[in-house]
Amino acid sequence: MSKRFIAGMRIDDVLDGASLLENQGMTSTLDALGENVHNHQEALRSARVYHEMLDEIARRNLKANVSLKLTQMGMDLGVNVAQEIVAGLVKHAVETGSFVRVDMEGSPYTEATVEMVRELHRIPENKGHVGVVIQAYLYRSEKDIANLTSEGVRVRLCKGAYKEPASVAFPDKSAVDANFVKLMQMLLTSGTYHGIATHDEAMVAATKKFVVSEKIDPHSFEFQMLYGVRRDLHKRLVAEGYNVRIYVPFGPEWYPYFMRRLAERPANVLFILKNLMKP
Repeated sequence: MSKRFIAGMRIDDVLDGASLLENQGMTSTLDALGENVHNHQEALRSARVYHEMLDEIARRNLKANVSLKLTQMGMDLGVNVAQEIVAGLVKHAVETGSFVRVDMEGSPYTEATVEMVRELHRIPENKGHVGVVIQAYLYRSEKDIANLTSEGVRVRLCKGAYKEPASVAFPDKSAVDANFVKLMQMLLTSGTYHGIATHDEAMVAATKKFVVSEKIDPHSFEFQMLYGVRRDLHKRLVAEGYNVRIYVPFGPEWYPYFMRRLAERPANVLFILKNLMKP
């Protein structure tokens, strides 16, 4: 089952996967699985994998970038630890003409994640080389997107996969969907290149409808989707002329990663099972 959703164990595996996607007209974001490291040396080891990926992406001339989690870079050891490591990766991305996406984790990390990305993006040479993920199910996301778009920070908008209390997140799917559409419209009219990350056909349709009604250039943003999930939709959007980027995870941490996601939110189990039955 894991082979459907994980590109492999090694850097070469994920780079080969990115190359295959490129041959199908898609770009990729490469993610070395792992989170919540326990010491500084583990954080540095995680960062070395990303430095190697950035070098290999440049060497192979791939249309790919990288996506990382702050807890994988030492966030639990201190914000300063993670910021120093991520700053080094963003500097490397600038040097190689690439981009670093900082993933969003559970709500206890949201404020620090958003502020770290804003601070790194304010460094003139980093502009356009670092971005963040915003989750539509959080009440705070509209304000976060207003702040981020005012500064030209690139955002990946998703619904959110962590189990969150009703005190911080919309508990109903209909409310999450409505907020997703509102935030999508804010992003697509901001003048910055963003990613709309969803496999929900209703959200895809709402995005396409807004693009047409507002005469938005369909190449001024991209749809983003998970590796192995709704491959039929990936291909259809490419055929329709939209930019599509696939989030491609890899590495030996795949098993604990999957088990945590499934334990946190039972809906994730149904999501995976449904997609195993699709092309």
